[in-house]
Amino acid sequence: MQLQQLRYFATVAETRHFTRAAEILHVAQPSLSQQIRALERELGADLFHRARGNIALTDAGEALLPLARQILADTETAHREVQEVAQLRRGRVRLGATPSLCASFVPDVLRRFHDEFPGIELIVDEGGSQDLVRTLSAGELDLALIITPLPGQASALAATELLREELVVASSPASPPPTRRRRIRVEDLRDRPMVMFRRGYDLREFTTAACRAAGFEPSFTVEGGEMDAVLGFVRAGLGIAVLPGMVAARSGLRITPFEGHDMQRTIAVAHRKDVAPPRAARELRRVLLEHLRTAAAGEFGLPPATTRLLP
Repeated sequence: MQLQQLRYFATVAETRHFTRAAEILHVAQPSLSQQIRALERELGADLFHRARGNIALTDAGEALLPLARQILADTETAHREVQEVAQLRRGRVRLGATPSLCASFVPDVLRRFHDEFPGIELIVDEGGSQDLVRTLSAGELDLALIITPLPGQASALAATELLREELVVASSPASPPPTRRRRIRVEDLRDRPMVMFRRGYDLREFTTAACRAAGFEPSFTVEGGEMDAVLGFVRAGLGIAVLPGMVAARSGLRITPFEGHDMQRTIAVAHRKDVAPPRAARELRRVLLEHLRTAAAGEFGLPPATTRLLP
């Protein structure tokens, strides 16, 4: 049974006339009759009583007509729904991002995307890079903004590095500066009271590893907070914190950059290798890249050397 046959049948049933139905459908009347006969053979029943000048539905035809109309309506609905998604009038994008990125440029990117595609639903999953890699690999996300290098379980992902960002030391403007110099060394963090993120944050692992590489364990006055809590604790003077430059620039806290280039991180956008991202996700990726190209040098409020877009 073909949709074309059902459409022919429904049109004949509505017009009660083969020639008039053929004109409406823009087909030859013999071709229309052949298709109706083929449908009847497949169903094993006559659908019309045929008499000169009088076409009427049989009982089988009466039973089929509402079903045929429903099938044709559902087909039209399916076509329209798919077209709306394909033309980005409807749909969704599932984006994963680390908390620090959600607190920096992600809101601006999502605003630009929503302005361009208001019918697309945006679903954001906030988490650490390792958690996002697992979620993305499981097919529960379309794209993820993560920190590289990727963990070992990320072999199924393709990642494009976007941005290199320096980490900085943030302190309360009401407290003494962490150093008298213009830049601070990792060694200067020894015995300094620090505010630390909860376990699972990339920044926690990075900062702890840097301190251990310098020969000491960091000293925490408060630990376990999310991004907003850490900023509040620092602002209250409970300690200093190592933050991404983009987050620190918007925080109102005192910013002290590190010496050298070891305290920096690379931000990448990732997707699964075996599944092409849907069109809406590809458009979000485009908006993301356009935003970073126009904003990296100045809108983040940092010197270009501190936040650098990668080629």
